Amino acid sequence: MAALLDLDNFTVELLTPRGWVRPVNEVSLRLDEGEALGLVGESGCGKTMLSLGLMALAPHGARRAGRAWLEISQNGISGRMNLAGLMPEEMRKLRGREIAMIFQEPMTALDPVMRIGAQIEEAIRAHEPSLTRAEIRRRAIESLERASVPEPAQRARQFPHQLSGGLRQRAMIAMALAMRPRVLIADEPTTALDVTVQKQILELLMRLRDELHLTLLFITHDLGVAGQIANRIAVMYAGRIVETGPTHEVLTNPRHPYTEGLLRAAPRLQRGKLVPIPGAVPRLDELPPGCAFAPRCPYHRAECDAAVPDLRLASPEHRARCILVA
Repeated sequence: MAALLDLDNFTVELLTPRGWVRPVNEVSLRLDEGEALGLVGESGCGKTMLSLGLMALAPHGARRAGRAWLEISQNGISGRMNLAGLMPEEMRKLRGREIAMIFQEPMTALDPVMRIGAQIEEAIRAHEPSLTRAEIRRRAIESLERASVPEPAQRARQFPHQLSGGLRQRAMIAMALAMRPRVLIADEPTTALDVTVQKQILELLMRLRDELHLTLLFITHDLGVAGQIANRIAVMYAGRIVETGPTHEVLTNPRHPYTEGLLRAAPRLQRGKLVPIPGAVPRLDELPPGCAFAPRCPYHRAECDAAVPDLRLASPEHRARCILVA
C-alpha cells in the first residue's frame, strides 16, 4: 500500500531563552492510504507540535528539518512534495486541499466574530477563487451537512458562541473537509466533550473516513479512544516515537515501559485504583543523554543512560525504543 505521508527524521526546533530545543525530535512515521494512525502520549510530549510542524503552523521562528513526504494529486499531476522544505506560499496551496487539520479547541480556533458559514466559505474561496458566491455558499452548506450538522443553512448564519461544543467541533470538521483533502490531522477532537458527544464525533470521523477515503492522523492522550479508531498506534514521549505497531499489539502486548505505564494509568471498571507513572516528563532543555524515560522507568539499567536506544523490532510490524526489546 502506498504511503500518503512519510516522515523521515522530521524535526521541529524552537528557540528559547536557554537555546534551541526539539519538541519534535527525528520522528519517522508512515501513514498509508486509507489508514488511521493514532498518535498518543502525555500532554507536552510533542503531539500537537508535530501536527503544527507538518502544517507549517509552528510558532514564529521555528525551524523544521528532515523530510515529510506528502503524496499529492493536483490538476491531474501526481508526485511527492517535502512539506518540511516548502515555502509559505507553496504550503498555502496544499493546506486545506491536500492536507487539513481539525484543531484541538474549536472555540479558540474559530473566529468569534465571523459566522460559521462565512468561515467555511473563506476556506473554499482561497482554493477555488473562480467559483461564484452562490456556488461557494452551496459548497459550505453541503460541507456542514456532510459533518452531520442539523439545519446546516441555519447554523451557517450563526456565530461560534451560539453553538454547543459538539456542534462547534462538527463545524471545524466541516471546514477541514470542505476541499476534500486526502490527509486529515485530528488534534484531540474529542477533548472537553462529554462521552455521548465524544462517541458521536468518533463515529462521524469513522464514517467520513470511509465515505471520503480519508487518511487520518488521530492525536489523543486517551488510549481507549485511539483503540476505537486507529489501525496502528504510535506512542510519543519527549519529542520521540518510543513505540509503534498495530493497535491490538500495542494495547495488549506493549513493549516499551512508557506504554505499559500509560495503560496502567488508564481507568478501567475492573480496577479500582489507578497506578500513576512516577515523576514527570523531562524539560526539553534538560534531556538525559540516554533514554528520556529512564528516570521514571521501573526497569532502568545503567545501559539506558549511555545513548538513545533505536526503535527495535519486537515483531514484524511492532517496534519499541527500548534496550529490553530483543
